[in-house]
Amino acid sequence: MKALVLIGGFGTRLRPVTYSVPKQLIPIAGKPMLYHVLDMLPPTIEQAVLATGYKADVIARYVEEHPPKVPVRMVAETEPLGTGGGMRNAGGDMSDPFLLMNSDVIAGFDVTALLARQTEHGGIGTMTLVEVEDPSPYGVAELDATDRILRFVEKPTREEAPSRWINAGLGAWKREVIGRIPDGAPVSWEQQVVPGLLADRVYAFRATGFWEDAGTPDRLLRAQRYLFEAGRAGRRTSIPTGTTGNGPVAVDPSATVEGATFGGSVTVSAHVVVGPRAYLEDCVILERATIEAGASVVHSIVGPRARVRAGHRVSHQVLGEAAEA
Repeated sequence: MKALVLIGGFGTRLRPVTYSVPKQLIPIAGKPMLYHVLDMLPPTIEQAVLATGYKADVIARYVEEHPPKVPVRMVAETEPLGTGGGMRNAGGDMSDPFLLMNSDVIAGFDVTALLARQTEHGGIGTMTLVEVEDPSPYGVAELDATDRILRFVEKPTREEAPSRWINAGLGAWKREVIGRIPDGAPVSWEQQVVPGLLADRVYAFRATGFWEDAGTPDRLLRAQRYLFEAGRAGRRTSIPTGTTGNGPVAVDPSATVEGATFGGSVTVSAHVVVGPRAYLEDCVILERATIEAGASVVHSIVGPRARVRAGHRVSHQVLGEAAEA
């Protein structure tokens, strides 16, 4: 069985960091977001096909240098094709059924149960749905008493939403859906393809537990807190020798942090320098950034080679590559 992982999009909501780093490689809880997504795959998945677009070469190089646990194959698009077009471009040899995943979804779902649900009802597909207070930013499903999806509306107004159950970016589909996507043109899977599949029986898998679309700074940091709390960090979570504070943290062994103080939920990447009396909490610090003595970074993302000057405070900000604050 294969998984098709959608890695298109420009990461606009995480700019300016994503001008230089694709969002799937932003580290949270000690390893790139993409690798946390791949960790959700059950043992029945033998290969993940990564449908890449923006900065595909950067992702390919990283994956080659840091092979994930599941074998992967990269299929890049030469021009933006949207979610559906990316599926058609990369999905020519999918298994039947196959797993479809967005690359920025951090969740605590039982993916094996999702696949069992697909086998049980025998329709063309199963969408994982989660219940939210405000469904308007998402694709929203109308369901019957058997949890068959009767209608699927992308980004309705809050008043017009048919329910509060939204597409969680994870589904199981029969291989034939790939052939239902127009070839060689930008296509939205959610808006242009899914509504036409409903007549062939698409069912819901109602998921509970943590779920986050980690595509904004606030959501990314919330996902990081969950990963630490769930014990899914990519590194040890105790604070390093020579520092003070509580943690949990994920600090690369090559980072210099002696004399710093840590609050909870912090990722410090390779070759970062954190000066004495600096304070870090609820943040992500990318490679070769410098946090000078007495500075503080709270609820923020600091890009590669960025610098926070001595005594300065960065709060609720995103600093791009080589930026100064």
